[in-house]
Order: sequence, then C-alpha cells, then structure tokens
Amino acid sequence: MKKIIMVGTRFDTMGGISAVVNVYRAAGLFQRYPIIYLATHCDGGALAKLAILARALLRYAGLLLTGQVGLVHVHVSRRASFWRKALFFLPAFLFRVPAVLHLHSGAFHQFYEQDCGPLRQRLVRYIFDHAAHIVVLSRSWQAWVGGMSANGRISAIYNPVQLPQQATGWERRTAGQTLCFGRLGHNKGTYDLLQAARGLAAPWRLRLGGDGEIEQVRARASELGLAEHVELLGWVSGQAKQDCLDSATLYVLPSYNEGLPMSVLEAMAAGLPVLTTPVGGIPEAVTDGVEGFLVTPGDVDSLAERWARLLAEPELARQMGAAARRKVETTFSTQAVLPQLEAIYHAWGFAQK
Repeated sequence: MKKIIMVGTRFDTMGGISAVVNVYRAAGLFQRYPIIYLATHCDGGALAKLAILARALLRYAGLLLTGQVGLVHVHVSRRASFWRKALFFLPAFLFRVPAVLHLHSGAFHQFYEQDCGPLRQRLVRYIFDHAAHIVVLSRSWQAWVGGMSANGRISAIYNPVQLPQQATGWERRTAGQTLCFGRLGHNKGTYDLLQAARGLAAPWRLRLGGDGEIEQVRARASELGLAEHVELLGWVSGQAKQDCLDSATLYVLPSYNEGLPMSVLEAMAAGLPVLTTPVGGIPEAVTDGVEGFLVTPGDVDSLAERWARLLAEPELARQMGAAARRKVETTFSTQAVLPQLEAIYHAWGFAQK
C-alpha cells in the first residue's frame, strides 16, 4: 500500500508546527490514513539536529526507492526549516511523487524578499511552483503566495484546535490574570506588553509562557518596577498549559508577524477574549470588538487602553470569550478543519482506512 509521508518537527519540540501535528494525531488523522511521520528537527544542539535530519533522509530515500510513497506532506517554515525541507521536495519531484507544501511561517515574505538573493528566490519559486498543492493558514497568505508563485493550487486551511468539552466558568477564573504564550522577544511584542502594563490598575498579573529572551524580559520587568506582577513560566505544554488557560481572564499576543498562532486559537477555545494584532491570519479569527480587540503592532498606548478596559469590565471580557469559543467551534475546530485537509488526500487517491 502506498503511504503518505508527512514531514515536520519532532512531536515534542517547541513551536507551531509540532502543535498542529499533535492536534492531527489527537484527532485521529494518523489512524484514518496510512501516514508515516518523518521528524527532521528537534530541540537541542547542532549534532542532535543533524542526526535526526540524517535519519529522516535515509528512511525517506528507502521509501522512495522501494516505491512506497504515494504523497508527501511537508510542513514548512522559513530559513533553515525551508532549506531542510527542500531536501524532501526535490527528490519527490525527481520521482514524480506529488508533494503538498504546508506553509506555517508568518514571516515567510520577509525571508523571501529580504533574506534570499535572486538565485535563492528562484529555488523558492521552483519548489512552490512544482508542489502538487500548497496549503497556507489564511486568505491573506493565499493572496501573497499567489502573487509569488505560478502555482494555482493554493488552499487556505486554518490551523485546527481541539475544543474542550466546556469552558471554565468565569467565577472560577483569577481576576486580572493575563496570559501570553510564545517565544519571548520583540517579534511577539513582549516588551510592548511590559511597557503597556505600567499604567494598569491593580489587580493584574501577566503570565508569560515560552522560551526565548527570558533573562532580558525579566530584567526589563524589573527596570519598569513590574517584577511582582510578571511571572515567567518557561515553556508550558499539556495539562499545565490548559490549567493556565482555565485560570486566566484574558489572552494577549501583540505580535509583529504571525501565520495563524495556535496559542490564539487555544485561548479562544478555552473561552478567553483575545487582545492581539491584525497580522497574518489573525483577523480571520478575531474580529475587533467581537472576540476581543485588535491593535496595531507597536501601538503601546492602544494596547494599554484595551487591556485596561478588559480588566475593568469582566462582563465584556466574558461575552467576548464566549464569542471566541463559538468562533472556534464553527471555524477552527478539528471537525471544521480536518475535512478540508482530507479532501486533498482524497484528490490524490487516499481514502480513509
């Protein structure tokens, strides 16, 4: 039987691709289809990363040479992620195996336009042009890829999220508790959050979960006199992550670039209002004034004003959180999203087991 070879990061790595793939697994996609997963990246040092890539390439070569590959589904980000995945696209093209390019990076346009010279841009376009299908995370990214590539087979398929059976009641949440997940640093708007927090009225607490510039953020919070209000959680996953979502009253992510962040969808599924920025696919998830508020990246004054309002008006926050959960149920749940991906599998001859 021909197999679907899915290529991405190891299941236990930090980041959006592993989060999405783990939702696929939890929703039973790997049980319904003949998928072999090849991990090409892991957290850790250079030797560990090189070893996992080499193992994946060796197994991939064996599967191709023995005629077992019917479709390749490659999860792609930017920079090193893209060049690693090129090692899987090019052999697929050589063996005339259809390859699905699934783009996750919210800053891929910067990578293509600023980091790649003319020759690298030609290689990027070649891979996009020859993909059997391109999957992007939003309609805005669909338009950008359509302008960059001659490939007409581009679908906007949102990241899926598992919907908890019910959201935690508002009376059981901690008043003023604000939550943010992601790699701490400028791109996620972490320092904008600290700047905006200076004028907040008590009670409030900002819980930051993620890796990145942890010590720099700790130092900046101390400089601003916010140390007692800011909690650095490190990387959070599993039940600990759900516990954080269940105790918060607001989710914030003032990013400068995004695809469609899983953390925003997870917060919405948990019934939280979202204060974020209109970048990437976020405006397709959050309508300003409905499921939360959208502010321009870097607009610290607006960020502070909307944050203060949601803390001061718990009934508004509760209503927005309820609207956010409804949006996930209809648009971003696994039941709403996965059939769109499965339709691509069906188009290339794969039916459910």
